[in-house]
Amino acid sequence: MRGHRGRVAGLQPVPPGPRRPHARGLLRLIWSERTISRAEIARRTALSRSTVSETVSELLATGLVVEAGPGQSNGGRRPIVLQFQDDAFGLVGVDLGSSHVGVALTDLRGKVLVWQERAHPVSTDPDGTRELMGALIDECLARWGRGPDRLVGIGVAVPSPVDPRHPEQLSEVALPAWKGRAGLGFLSDRFGVPVLMDNNANLGALAEHWWGAGQGVDDVTYVKIGTGIGSGHIVGGRLYRGSTGAAGEIGHIAIDPQGAPCSCGLRGCLCTLVGAQPLVLRAAALRAEHPESRLAGGEISLAAIEDAALAGDPLANQLVREAAGHLAVAIANMLNVLNPAMVIIGGGLARVGELLLAPLRSAVRSRALLWSAASAQIVTSPLGSRAVALGAATLALESALADLKRFPFGRARGA
Repeated sequence: MRGHRGRVAGLQPVPPGPRRPHARGLLRLIWSERTISRAEIARRTALSRSTVSETVSELLATGLVVEAGPGQSNGGRRPIVLQFQDDAFGLVGVDLGSSHVGVALTDLRGKVLVWQERAHPVSTDPDGTRELMGALIDECLARWGRGPDRLVGIGVAVPSPVDPRHPEQLSEVALPAWKGRAGLGFLSDRFGVPVLMDNNANLGALAEHWWGAGQGVDDVTYVKIGTGIGSGHIVGGRLYRGSTGAAGEIGHIAIDPQGAPCSCGLRGCLCTLVGAQPLVLRAAALRAEHPESRLAGGEISLAAIEDAALAGDPLANQLVREAAGHLAVAIANMLNVLNPAMVIIGGGLARVGELLLAPLRSAVRSRALLWSAASAQIVTSPLGSRAVALGAATLALESALADLKRFPFGRARGA
């Protein structure tokens, strides 16, 4: 999928991309600073002013950079300030959950411009999921008011490990109905842009590192609670995937070796105790003991447990405390092995905030090495339910900033 180019009719010609060897580094600097002068670029990069001026001229032709007028001066002529254009192009991020499809269309600064989401049995209906993905992206483009010629790329987050050596393949254990095949080439053909895919927890970690609680933190772990549980790891400022893309499968840490069988073939995995289904089953088993609970009658869901916990429901709060205890075992082990500076909890249960965090922090302190636990912040995600889709869009942005050919002006269109 990487670098795949499809045919899309009716696209307007775009100007050629910058060819100078320093263009990528200068564009990334301007993106990072938002506004900066040519003189400051020359000072930061140790490039000659003529090289900077010639490279900037190429960048101005792309529409990604404009001259924003005179800046501040410490004496002498006021410099012309360059400004990165966040809205020059768009990015699409797709979150394929086990039971939903979410699509975010963002600008080049991680701002979600359009959001579309539908409930769908993703795990069991691959063909319907692909059709829905295309339809939701079409809806986002229509609401955005621009066509696919203004897209940089599409990132897709999947509930499966993704081997970097075989990025088009999915785990047949995680998604058996998909038969090991993502089949996302149609997106590239349909929208004429590169399509990149990665694990959903990895992309949640990427979003938090770029835009969320993990900004400026080089060693971050993101734990996603949903139908299952996964974790993504930023190590030394970079996403760590492991040798086969299976790093972060925290949901399959054995909490109780004699516990319930897991879909992976092991027993007592964390995801048999914490996650949407085990929490719902646990609530159903206990509600006869709590006739006063909001969960005592009617259908139980993870969202209903969160709502009840926030309302002070004793059964829901018991479920949250139990979940915190199970999570603490896995997180303490992870802190001892990886020693991240921050652990961010996202997905289900994150919405209950301190009701989860307080018992979780306490239990982690009692289980992790002192120097690991004391140095790690444990927080909930500020990005909410859109974090993974935002991370998928960020995957496309990260790729484009590293390779300017990813931008529309760097791709052969209609060829």
